[in-house]
Amino acid sequence: MPERLNAWLNDPDEPLWERPPPTARQMRRDVYGALALMALGLVVLVMSRSVQGAPEDEGTWDAYGAMCLMIAPLAVRRRFPLTALTLSSGLFLVLSYAAPSAAYELTFQVAYFAALYAAVAWARDRRALWIAMGLVLLTMTLWLVIAFTMVSGLGMKAPEEAPDGPVPPFVAAVIYTAFLNLAYFGGAIAAGRASWRSALQRTRLTQQAERIRAQGEELARRAVVDERLRIARELHDVVAHHVSVIGVQAGAARTVLTRDPEAASQALRSIEGSSRQAVGDMRSLLGVLRTETDTDRGSGEHRAPEPGLGDLTDLAQVYRESGLAVDLTVIEEAGPLDEVPGPVALSVFRTVQESLANVARHSTASRARVAVRTGWTLAETGDAPASRWVEAEVVDDGHPRTGSAGSGYGLRGIHERVLLHRGESEVGPRRTGDGWRVRVRFPLAPTEPAHAPGSASTTSPPSPEPSHRRLTS
Repeated sequence: MPERLNAWLNDPDEPLWERPPPTARQMRRDVYGALALMALGLVVLVMSRSVQGAPEDEGTWDAYGAMCLMIAPLAVRRRFPLTALTLSSGLFLVLSYAAPSAAYELTFQVAYFAALYAAVAWARDRRALWIAMGLVLLTMTLWLVIAFTMVSGLGMKAPEEAPDGPVPPFVAAVIYTAFLNLAYFGGAIAAGRASWRSALQRTRLTQQAERIRAQGEELARRAVVDERLRIARELHDVVAHHVSVIGVQAGAARTVLTRDPEAASQALRSIEGSSRQAVGDMRSLLGVLRTETDTDRGSGEHRAPEPGLGDLTDLAQVYRESGLAVDLTVIEEAGPLDEVPGPVALSVFRTVQESLANVARHSTASRARVAVRTGWTLAETGDAPASRWVEAEVVDDGHPRTGSAGSGYGLRGIHERVLLHRGESEVGPRRTGDGWRVRVRFPLAPTEPAHAPGSASTTSPPSPEPSHRRLTS
């Protein structure tokens, strides 16, 4: 039972929560409110005495002083709620005997109601609140018992013409007073609890709004970081590709400059074309940043489409023209490359581009083999659809070129792309000891077409042969 009462009065989810103390403005309002109630109580007492007269056994100023004393603790009811409640309880018990005419006034009762309400609503130490409330209830119970005992001892008798009710007058008075005080104290406690719970709910909403704001800022920050990483990867891959081609062509032009001017001129034209293409690609990529901060330029510039798997042939041709023999093989076992989503296709293209750039810059190899294929991974259970993937593999048969160690950003970019699409990668020397191998595999959206392995029934047409294309230098 105490646990249920404690859970009802407090909050079981946050038992250590304390209501923030009142502000300076609220404390000033408490003082002004106590003074206003005190003035109202004195006016009501004067009017009451003017109508009913003053008791014979009560001094002239006793009732006025009792009214002021009873209301005075309300000036600090929110700053020191438990102290105000304890002081008001003592004053209520003492002044009810010292100045009965004041104790029966409504303002006197309202003052004690407000003190009890403020204690439940503003007490920061809830355990001390339970102790204070227990003492208050015990004091009020003793006061009622003593009052009715004194009345009974004086010999309370019903008048001769009193109505003949079903309950004796004394018992009826006790029950009536008990219900009246239960409603009085219960109402103050219920109102104080509602105020305390309302403050707790406001605190929770404020904290929730703060968490949402912080999460929103964190998501925005992550989005900016992710976009910077994406642009950094794209810039690196674009620049690395064109710079590697320019470096190879510049070396070739220097070698044949005196012996074959026409070949040197062709190499210089390739350098010119690669440099222009590099500048164009960088302008297209950086245009994203410009449009985000300068959307009203109205220059008519548009961002060039990002490369995809259909551009692999042109990419291979660029490196063939620079002197690197590239064999490109496309195997479309699980659907054509045109069905590969754009972001995945871009990652595959950039992986092949970075791998060929590394071969051209850091390897002695004269030939590289590129294989791009789509395939199936059979599910562990027969009733589940097979999953598709797209894979790219670049191998060469050269050795690391002395003095051409890179920064590692290219391989890091490949790894980040693999993590972005939840794929897998293998990067390192070939098992034969000659050359380097880069293989990445990205999962595609799960489908179950008629030619998927294990998905067709016995009456379905046989799976078509996979498309196999080989483009060599």
